[in-house]
Amino acid sequence: MPTPTTLGKDQVSPVGPVRLETQYDAELSRWLWLVKWLLVLPHYIVLLFLWIGFLLVTFVAFFAVLFTGSYPRLLFDYNVGVLRWSWRVEYYAYGSLGTDRYPPFALGDVADYPAHLDIVYPEHLSRGLVLVKGWLLVVPQLIVAALMAGGYRFNGGLTGLLAFYAGVSLLFTGRYPRGMYDLNIGLHRWVARVLAYGLLLTDAYPPYRLDQGELEPLG
Repeated sequence: MPTPTTLGKDQVSPVGPVRLETQYDAELSRWLWLVKWLLVLPHYIVLLFLWIGFLLVTFVAFFAVLFTGSYPRLLFDYNVGVLRWSWRVEYYAYGSLGTDRYPPFALGDVADYPAHLDIVYPEHLSRGLVLVKGWLLVVPQLIVAALMAGGYRFNGGLTGLLAFYAGVSLLFTGRYPRGMYDLNIGLHRWVARVLAYGLLLTDAYPPYRLDQGELEPLG
C-alpha cells in the first residue's frame, strides 16, 4: 500500500485551509485497544493544561483579530498545535483506534506519524466576522459536529461508535474494516473544519461535505 503524502505546508486543499490526513493500517493488535484508555492517561493530563492555555490564547486572539484583523502567529501556532496533539491522541485512542503507534508528546507535526492535522495560517481575518462566527454562524455546523463527534471534540458521537465497532472487529478478526475506517476519518475531517472555524482560526466556512478516506481531496 502506498504511503499517503500530506499537502505541503503552504498548500490549500480545494475544500479549504484545514488538512486532516492519515495512513490506514488494517493489521492492528486485537487486544491493545482494550487498554488504550490507560495508556493515554499521561496525554490527557498534559492536554488538560494545554487546553486551558488554548482557551486563554483564543481569548487574547479574539481581541487581536477584532482590533488588528490579524491572528498573532505564535498564538496561532500554539492553538493549531493543541488541536494537532489532540487529534493524534484520539486517532490512537477512542476517536478512531486507527493506529497502535503511541502518539508523540509534541505540538508540531511529526512527519512519520500516521495522523496529521494542519491549518493554513491566515494573513488576514475579518474584524467583524470574529464577533459572530464562534457562537452564531457556527451553530448549524456545530449541531452536525455534535452528532458526529460530540461537538468541539474528536471523540464521541458517531465517530466513537464507529471506533467501538472497529475495536470489536479487531478483537474477533484482527482487521479494521476499510469502509468503517474511511467513514470515521471523513467524519473527523468534517469536525476538524468546524473546529477551525468556530475557534476563530479561519474565516473559511466549513462545507457540508463528507470527504472520506486517508487523504484530503485534490479536486
